[in-house]
Amino acid sequence: MRTDYHVHMAETGDLSVDYLRTYIEKAKQEGIEELGISEHAYFFQETRDILSNEWVENRRTLDFKTYQHMFDEANEAGLPIKMGIEMDYMPGREKEMKAFIDAHPFDYVIGSVHWIDEWGIDLAIFREEYEKRDLKEVYRQYFDRVVTLAESGLFDFVGHIDVIKVFGYRPDDREFLLEQYERAADALAKTGTCIEISTAGLRKPVGEMYPDPEFLRICKEKGIGIVLCSDAHKPDHIGYAYEDAIEFARSVGYDEVHVFTQREARVEKID
Repeated sequence: MRTDYHVHMAETGDLSVDYLRTYIEKAKQEGIEELGISEHAYFFQETRDILSNEWVENRRTLDFKTYQHMFDEANEAGLPIKMGIEMDYMPGREKEMKAFIDAHPFDYVIGSVHWIDEWGIDLAIFREEYEKRDLKEVYRQYFDRVVTLAESGLFDFVGHIDVIKVFGYRPDDREFLLEQYERAADALAKTGTCIEISTAGLRKPVGEMYPDPEFLRICKEKGIGIVLCSDAHKPDHIGYAYEDAIEFARSVGYDEVHVFTQREARVEKID
């Protein structure tokens, strides 16, 4: 079984079944049996009480009815697709996030940390901020959010769990990093929240997968489940570098992935 659950369409096309078919065809070519679309929740007006800032306000706004209709139409046509969402985790907005999640029939929900207050940590326009801050404090703040994300129990898996490294900025103190990985993994294990092995980092300045190999080993030791994801933003990204991802998973002992249907999980052998 191969999954690709972290997939976006809106930045490169419309939310139509015709465009969706190009993703499904690429998934078939890559041997992916479980494909899901997980558009960014901030696109939808319903989430403005969760995340609202100048950068978000300048994005296009999508109608959730259009998103839902695409899946309904695909299901009627017998197309194999799962309905997901990627939600920016915002501390203190758990009630609002739960209300949005519960209002829709998602197969899975990805929780991701993209913001530390008003700082978009993985956006190129904010990259210079890393030069102005203490990296230990940056990582501590980031992993504080990962921990509370996991503790919330709202999400099925965490997206690109160490995306804070996206531009290659990391504290020199390896022991400190391991402490962050350990406390994040403890929180994930307590709530049964999975992580993704994401090949997207190979397409970013950091040039490596998420998570860090030692972080992945710690997650395996604590019994945390995985999914395989590309964080695709166009059809060509589907299944990107999956042979490497599978080898990475197996290098620390993983031989199963989690599969989701209507927020219920099961495990399947990695193919």
